[in-house]
Amino acid sequence: MTEKKRCSWCTGSQLYRDYHDSEWGVPVYDDDLLFEMLMLEGAQAGLSWYTILQKRENYRQAYDQFDANKMVQYDEQKFAELLQNPGIIRNRLKVRSTVTNARAFLEVQTAYGSFSDYIWQFVDGEVIQNSFEDLQAVPVSTPESDAMSKDLKKRGFKFVGTTICYAYMQGVGMVNDHTTDCFRWAELR
Repeated sequence: MTEKKRCSWCTGSQLYRDYHDSEWGVPVYDDDLLFEMLMLEGAQAGLSWYTILQKRENYRQAYDQFDANKMVQYDEQKFAELLQNPGIIRNRLKVRSTVTNARAFLEVQTAYGSFSDYIWQFVDGEVIQNSFEDLQAVPVSTPESDAMSKDLKKRGFKFVGTTICYAYMQGVGMVNDHTTDCFRWAELR
């Protein structure tokens, strides 16, 4: 049996292959998972996605399964605990941003009925189907990620620059950036 052809970025480890094969680029409409992925993308800023994937379960435990209603209640004692937790990235600004982002997330849910309705508006509710033959051709940002970043920041979100937003869009399936030689590209079209 021949090995399936995958995007070149995911061939280094089984964790990456599993994420690539089952999650990356699959459209997500669940508010809780959309929030989790936005928080993880922000945590990833300046680091590798692999580092975050390795710590994902630790993040879920540390942040109450990314329950925004619980996260907005975090106090100084909880921040101190998080900053001592070796299972997550212990960057003070990133840890502090989680409450800010949880609050902004809940406000968006109230205003739009769901975070999904809000976030998918940046691609007019449709997956952008790209056809890149090579990983080098994939952009790090687009006009859509620029608009998303600008609007998220206006609403008070932190760690949501345009590059983070584009990586988020890739991860939650708002864009299909699997390369055309990858088996997932055709599956997700």
